[in-house]
This record gives sequence, C-alpha cells and structure tokens, in this order.
Amino acid sequence: MSTTDEIDTRRRAGSVEILAGVLVLLVLFRAPLASLISDPRLQTWTTVFVSVLVQAVPFLVFGVVLSAVIAVFVPRSFWARALPRHPALAVPAAGLAGVILPGCECGSVPIAGSLIRRGVTPAAALAFLLAAPAINPIVLTATAVAFPGRPGMVVARGAASLVVAVAMGWLWLRLGKAEWIRLPHRPDLDGMSRGNAFWAAARHDVMHAGGFLVLGAAAAATINVAVPERWLTSLASNPVLSVLALAVLAVLLSICSEADAFVAASLSQFSLTSRLVFLVVGPMVDLKLISMQTGVFGRRFASRFAPATLLTAILVGSAVGAVLL
Repeated sequence: MSTTDEIDTRRRAGSVEILAGVLVLLVLFRAPLASLISDPRLQTWTTVFVSVLVQAVPFLVFGVVLSAVIAVFVPRSFWARALPRHPALAVPAAGLAGVILPGCECGSVPIAGSLIRRGVTPAAALAFLLAAPAINPIVLTATAVAFPGRPGMVVARGAASLVVAVAMGWLWLRLGKAEWIRLPHRPDLDGMSRGNAFWAAARHDVMHAGGFLVLGAAAAATINVAVPERWLTSLASNPVLSVLALAVLAVLLSICSEADAFVAASLSQFSLTSRLVFLVVGPMVDLKLISMQTGVFGRRFASRFAPATLLTAILVGSAVGAVLL
C-alpha cells in the first residue's frame, strides 16, 4: 500500500471513530442534553433523532458486517450456484431469502450493494433489499404481538411485502438501466489479508451508509415535530386519504421495521388496510432509507427507485388489505 493510501485510510478511520463517538455521546448524555433544552419541540426533536439512531445503528452494523463477510469470504461462484441462472427466477428466490436473515432496512442496503459487487443481478439484489426487512421472522413475530387475535395482519404483511419486492425486481429487469446504479468506489481488496480486507470493506460501508443514516434521522425528527397530530385524525375518516396519509407517515417517521407494527397498532382511528399500507411502505421507503440508498447506489437510482417502490407498495398493500382484511 502506498503512503497516500495509508494516509487516506487513517483519515477515513478517524472519521468513522468520530461518527461512532458522537452517536455514543448522544445516547449516554441524552437526558442531560434534553434538560438543557427548554423548548418542548426541541426536546421532542432530540428524542426522535436519538431514538431513530438507537433503533437503526445495531442493524446497520449487522448489515455492514454481513456485507463485508460477503465481500471477503464468499466466492463469486457461490452466487451462481445459490440463485437460479435466469434473472426472472433469481428475483423471487432472492426475495424469499429475506425470510432467513433477521434484520431491518438499514442493514439490507449495504448487503444489497455487496451482492451486486459480487455479481448478483441487480434485480435480485433489489428484491432482497425490499423483502428482507419486512418478511423476516423477527418482524412478523413483532407484528403478531402488536395485533393479537389478528393473524390475517401477519399474513397480509408478509404476502404484500413479498409481492412488492418481487414486482420491483421484475420491473427493474424490464426498465432498469445499469448506469442508474453508481456504487461508490470500494478499496481494492485483492492482495490484502482477509482480516485487513474485512476491516476495509466494513469501514467503507459505514462511511457511505452511516453518514446518510444520520441525515435521514435528522429529517425524520424534523418532520415528526412539524406535522400536527390533528391532521392525521381528520384524514382517518376518508378511506382513500387514510391510506395515502399513513403511506406518507411511514415515509416521514422512518421507524425501524422491528418496531413499526406497534406504532401501526396504536393508530386505532385508521382502518386495518391503511395500517397494512403503513407496514408495507415503511421498511421499503422512508427518509433514512432514501438517504442511505443515495449514499450506496447513487442519486439517479434513488430518485427513480424510491417513488416507484412507494407507488407499488401503496397499490399492492391496498389490494391485499381489501382481500385479506
């Protein structure tokens, strides 16, 4: 490694340590900081901001670690054997793979990026990106606990989320363009020991996903404070507007998929179908996810993929809710 590379590596490592230190300090000193802020709205902003980070960071770390494992320890030939060769069949297979990987949307973004780097067709990686946070056992169990006596909500959430993930994968096969995905340059891992390569890959993904997570959390906290609760109450009585309202709310609140079912259950003034749409949209399109996708895949990708996913999730969630709920 050249002297320039060594200096660049030290600089980036320092940035990661600073980011981690700031997050730890925010968590440890949340109460003293809150007491220094007299405005209740600022207190609410701080609470929401820290809460989003506390929920998301463990799963982001899980995703970054798994992404580095895929990059360093899993040979490219594995994916050729594990997934069907035909891209149209690889999409549903990758979507179903989300069942076995408990995690949230924050972790699935760097994993999907690593899958694309390892030769997996982007359509299949994107199907996994959307399915994993919504159909894994932890999320479905949390949904069952949040909606006791309503197993239909669990079935509807799993089915609708998988349909959206597969549909978006197939849509990418049909309309997507390779130049829309601009993965940030990752350090060349060839020639490194496995330990050094693992650390370089993990550090790279934390830099590109973690920074955008902080921006997304700040945006979610701002919207949470700015949107009056009475607006939601007035929208709940209209079937169409209630669905759209909760879809937009899911985007703005940016709640981790392991916890969003309990928020949906608390919105009792809304219909089950509109709450299902909330649960389908949230793990696929929210402010922190859009920010992270921009950091990992590029702005051209996020500006196309997020709106298309949102529309598909609303339509599929509403249709499944009408049939099963």
